[in-house]
Amino acid sequence: MAAFGKKLMYGIFKSNFRVVNSIIMIRLIQGDITRVNVDAIVNAANSSLLGGGGVDGAIHRAGGPAILEACRAIVARQGGCKTGEAVITTAGQLPARFVIHTVGPVWNGGTNGETGKLESCYANSLKLAEENGCSSVAFPNISTGVYRFPKQQAAEIAVRAVTGFMKDAKQVNTVIFVCFDSENFAFIRHELSQKGFSQDEIPG
Repeated sequence: MAAFGKKLMYGIFKSNFRVVNSIIMIRLIQGDITRVNVDAIVNAANSSLLGGGGVDGAIHRAGGPAILEACRAIVARQGGCKTGEAVITTAGQLPARFVIHTVGPVWNGGTNGETGKLESCYANSLKLAEENGCSSVAFPNISTGVYRFPKQQAAEIAVRAVTGFMKDAKQVNTVIFVCFDSENFAFIRHELSQKGFSQDEIPG
């Protein structure tokens, strides 16, 4: 896959958001999150924080050993990361400054609090971004891979959590949804459109 395939940009002006910034930008792209140049990218990690498959493995491979070393230090201090929570590390060799690791829920039919836990992944990641001076954050499609969270529901939760947080954001002014596949891309695009976001094609 090319670094970036489909690209869309959505904007809502300050009149709709209680923020310092003049504009809040939400971008939607299909491509490789490890190549996105933002302050922080979010990793769909597992509770061990020691790497895995999918996005998790790709971030560790592209970022180099510094990310794993930082994760090991966190594990030694607190014993991993619980579902719905988030921790922050260096981004190593990635273009980003930080990696925010969050542990998404495994889908078990929707009766074990999966919705709330997934929403917490987004909210807690953005909270860490704010606390660490980040103005731009990129998210993957958390839990929609091997954790089997239904993609349509996950998209609805992701957009709701991000737009809800951004209404009161003081530091973060740009969020990028980076979708690995066209199905997740379509679901996120639909949810943004449903919320009345204006849309423009991003050139290049």
